[in-house]
Amino acid sequence: MQPKLKFLDSYLTLWIFLAMATGIGLGHFFPNIPKIMDALSVGTTNIPLAIGLILMLYPQLAKVDYTLLPRAFRNKKIIGLSLLLNWFVGTVLMFGLAVLFLRNEPDYMSGLILIGLARCIAMVIVWSDLAKANREYTAMLVALNSIFQIISYSFLVWLFINILPTKLGLANFNVSVSMKDVTESVLIYLGIPFLAGFVSRYTLIKSKGVEWYNRKFIPGIAPITLYTLLFTIVFMFSLKGDKIMELPMDVLKIAIPLILYFVLMFFMSFFINKALKVPYDKNASIAFTATGNNFELAIAVSIAVFGIHSPQAFAGVIGPLVEVPVLILLVRVSLWLKKKYYS
Repeated sequence: MQPKLKFLDSYLTLWIFLAMATGIGLGHFFPNIPKIMDALSVGTTNIPLAIGLILMLYPQLAKVDYTLLPRAFRNKKIIGLSLLLNWFVGTVLMFGLAVLFLRNEPDYMSGLILIGLARCIAMVIVWSDLAKANREYTAMLVALNSIFQIISYSFLVWLFINILPTKLGLANFNVSVSMKDVTESVLIYLGIPFLAGFVSRYTLIKSKGVEWYNRKFIPGIAPITLYTLLFTIVFMFSLKGDKIMELPMDVLKIAIPLILYFVLMFFMSFFINKALKVPYDKNASIAFTATGNNFELAIAVSIAVFGIHSPQAFAGVIGPLVEVPVLILLVRVSLWLKKKYYS
């Protein structure tokens, strides 16, 4: 039976638009919202928002089966391809598109770079299932990306935002980040849910069994990611009343390089794997893992480092808005390519 996208996931783009509209409406009718939120902050950290961002990543990391990692490293060709596509080709491609389209808007450019550096660890499982990819390989690659993100994300942010724009002579790029701030954000917003997910998986499988964990617990907590994502978007847009008229054009500015990224990344990955005679099921696993992004992490780091009002955080929100419809189309393309080249 052909798997189908769940109702909540299939209409994610619609939910995000509605969350944006709700936030704008709240900001218009309740102009005191910023003062209320300031009262719930400690320093620059808004407590409800921080809790929401941590909860947003927890269900994803609770899904990851790290016991698959030793098996993943047995096939050095597949793992080598995935690491190359994810952590070199994908990051460089997003950086190049950000420079090409947004070099005169450094805040949006850096927001796009943050998305490109956050490799997919959640929705890729959905795309892989829909494209009839190898679920076990997808799970192994997700586990690998989770570990790599914790180890390398802070360094890559420092490299691609602080160093490379200067080396390339981008005079308009006046954004810099503190590696300390990014590391703290990664440890809080990725480290805490990672630890919670790992402990949940270990203790609950031990007490309830893997069947119960995968069939009952994971589906039960999965909607938390969507709810907290929508809460974050409503919150952000309730503070953007003064920029409402600018938003449609800004969405388009960010969406164009994102669409190009998803399309180029998928086709490059697919045909590189095909040329290397990788079977379709593993090819699709690698291609969709390389194409998707962990926009939840990008949003969390953007808010923590640049602030809830920042253009970087706004760019992060456009990630899932664009990714869902484009990846649904790429799933259909993948199935067509399977018939054409793997029949």
